[in-house]
Amino acid sequence: MNKALTVILATVMLDAIGIGLIMPILPSLLRELGHTSEISAQYGLLLALYAAMQFLFGPVMGMLSDRFGRRPVLLIALGGAAIDYTIMAMTDHLAIIFIGRAIAGIAGASFVVATAYIADISRPDERARRYGLMQACFGIGFVAGPVLGGLLGELSLRYPFLLAAALNGINCLVGLFVLPESHPPERRRAKLSTLNPFASFRWALGMRSLVPLIAIFFTMHLVGQVPGSLWVIYGEDRFAWSTWMVGVSLGIFGLFHAVAQAFLTGPVTARLGERRTLALGIACDATGFVLMALATQTWMVLPVLVFLTLSGVGIPALQSMVSRQVEEDQQGELQGTVAGAMSLASIFGPLAATWFYAATAATWSGMVWVAAAALYVLVIPALLAIRRN
Repeated sequence: MNKALTVILATVMLDAIGIGLIMPILPSLLRELGHTSEISAQYGLLLALYAAMQFLFGPVMGMLSDRFGRRPVLLIALGGAAIDYTIMAMTDHLAIIFIGRAIAGIAGASFVVATAYIADISRPDERARRYGLMQACFGIGFVAGPVLGGLLGELSLRYPFLLAAALNGINCLVGLFVLPESHPPERRRAKLSTLNPFASFRWALGMRSLVPLIAIFFTMHLVGQVPGSLWVIYGEDRFAWSTWMVGVSLGIFGLFHAVAQAFLTGPVTARLGERRTLALGIACDATGFVLMALATQTWMVLPVLVFLTLSGVGIPALQSMVSRQVEEDQQGELQGTVAGAMSLASIFGPLAATWFYAATAATWSGMVWVAAAALYVLVIPALLAIRRN
């Protein structure tokens, strides 16, 4: 593994730890600052706000990294995140938390730059495996992050923010002194149209082979918002989990996810091909959702985690398929478009998931999981279109 890849994977892992630290304590923080126990709507809005900022700034960051290089854009994002988490650790005002999450969403769009960076330094036949490693490093971050966040949250709801700030600061320093540039700045002048997050959609949707791939990305991430939005709240309501238990459950998922993507993505893709690997990931995800709806005790969540973990092989295969559709000098713009589709799903997904859960929990709290699994029916025409292409 070359030096540049090692550094960018470490950067992704540290970034994931910083994000994961905050997840277990957000509902408790909303209850404390909002002085209410009914926080489903606020929690969904907080998640949607983060995603909205990623949607608005993800394509812009991708295009700016094409224009000015990956490294400076990445460093600015990491430094901004360190300052932002420090401010959120100090405030007692709910409005500042929402503003801080908006800024964190902007900084979190740096994942687009990391994805484009890996495309820069990888041959086409290496990308599926390396994207799998990137997802694995993100998963490792979610082993340490939520567990640490759950433990620190038992002591103080502010400590996870302070540690997240420190990790982003370290991340920025590592990038400053060690990370080389992978994409020399372009001489062409940046256009104002690059600031429009919808402009890249018009560009991408003009390519027939990209349309079904972007549609699958959107659907998979829309469905993925159910566990992302409800894992903490559902665990507290259905299984009476504490903050520490929420962090442990997220950590176990991160561990399973990292192992699967590091050691299964490459062999499975080589044996089945990218399209069939994608279909396998979707089938495992839907199965895990149905099992989660039926689970009534904590131990029953373990087989759910196995299926949700196996589903992770689909995304790297899909990322590799997408990256091969454009030239090398368009990778930043392409990854920005993909991130925009993911962010759109992350805007509407939490709002829909938390609303649907609040509306159906009194009847059957598992209904939201079954409804999310049923959405995968929408992917079937896109899979068939990929086969024809």
